[in-house]
Amino acid sequence: MISITTIAEAAKLLDAGELSAKELAEEHLERISEHNVALNAYLSVDRDGAIAAAEASDARRAEGKSLGPLDGIPISIKDVIVTKGIETTAASKMLEGFVPAYDATVVTRLKEAGAVILGKNNCDAWAHGSSTENSDFGPSKNPWDLDRVPGGSSGGSAVAVAAGLGLASIGTDTGGSIRQPAALTGVTGLKPTYGRLSRHGLIAMASSLDCPGPFTRTAEDAAILLRAMSVVDPMDSTTLPEARFPELALGDQPQPLKGLKVGLPREYFAVGLDTAVDSQVQVALKQLEALGATLVEVSLPTTQYALAAYYVIMPAEVSSNLARYDGVRYGYRSDMATDLASLYLKSRSEGFGTEAKRRIMLGTFVLSHGYYDAYYTKAMKVRTKIIDDFTRVFGEVDIIATPTTPTPAFKFGEKSDDPLAMYLEDIYTVSANLAGIPGISIPCGFASVAESQLPVGLQLLGPQLGEEAILRAAMAYQRETNWHLKQPAGFSQ
Repeated sequence: MISITTIAEAAKLLDAGELSAKELAEEHLERISEHNVALNAYLSVDRDGAIAAAEASDARRAEGKSLGPLDGIPISIKDVIVTKGIETTAASKMLEGFVPAYDATVVTRLKEAGAVILGKNNCDAWAHGSSTENSDFGPSKNPWDLDRVPGGSSGGSAVAVAAGLGLASIGTDTGGSIRQPAALTGVTGLKPTYGRLSRHGLIAMASSLDCPGPFTRTAEDAAILLRAMSVVDPMDSTTLPEARFPELALGDQPQPLKGLKVGLPREYFAVGLDTAVDSQVQVALKQLEALGATLVEVSLPTTQYALAAYYVIMPAEVSSNLARYDGVRYGYRSDMATDLASLYLKSRSEGFGTEAKRRIMLGTFVLSHGYYDAYYTKAMKVRTKIIDDFTRVFGEVDIIATPTTPTPAFKFGEKSDDPLAMYLEDIYTVSANLAGIPGISIPCGFASVAESQLPVGLQLLGPQLGEEAILRAAMAYQRETNWHLKQPAGFSQ
């Protein structure tokens, strides 16, 4: 058995000829076969494609033509990102059987870097959720406690990395859907600046909020993937001219964070934060201080309005984006329709799940005549205030540190009947999406809940295009701690 958990480690062994890409791919495919029934992290596995890509990688290395640190690295892709020749369903029955004719830009970039695509990860249908319980193909299971959720919507991606069913995965983050499951499963999850990575080929949830990004064991690996995927894409007009990301290297200085000002927003350490989570985050903050950082209390007063604004803006965009699934052009079509009107009605009512219907109806309501100004326009004004808050605070500090989630992983069914309680799981993450700023969640300890030891995440936020600052801080923290290397019992490599 190959006991490799990081991209950087695997790349060194591949370059040295001590390991072949085919061996690495076969090991991870075997682990998927062994554990996916219990975890439901993958909806589809492309075994033949993965082996062919791995063999091509080995052939390049044999000729001295390696494409770089991702050449031969086995990774997986969230099922809301289209992949040529591999079924892409957005975890919804509405798209069951849909096989795209092209790759998303982030997938193209990964293939150009030599990455080996293992398959597609489970998620909340259409990325609507915080627990992966909304998948039409059953929930993914948290490998630290199979009775608990892995977070969402990118739960399958987080589980794949946490359980060693791939060295990395690419998810999407619209309101915390990378950072929240990363925290609940004990891995590293990066949401880039909006526009750093192309959205071309993402099945859109909320177009002004969606961000693709990596799940990895380490911040170093996240930086490698970010560099490979960042590009100015003519297929996505929202990609930024500054999209290209530099290589990151951390020296061996004893206090690598000396001079770094870390803001602690008081609104993120208030009522509602689980005491066990708070305790682990406080220890992590002391570690940042020991590495030379200066901790500064700051205030983001509009934080209290962020969740409400998000749940007006996001459903509005969802209702627009999901309007295309009408049973006419592609996707599920009801067999019970008798005319055009019933085709629309029955296809959508049968094809969409409860959460998708809820968001479509909420979004249609806030955009309707007579309510647009009262809800949508006001929410957009709040969004501007949130952006202004972050701009002001980043004039005082370099990065911001907060808990990633208010609680550790909760049990299946615990919040599924209470949408508001479920939405509150994103209370510390949605602001970054509204502001378009980057954020990373890194493991910082464990909370004891009943008989389980559950991961806790520390969130670091940076200004727009400030990935370098948060990644350097995360890399420095992970150099001095080993929380990111912990593996759940029964799934260790």
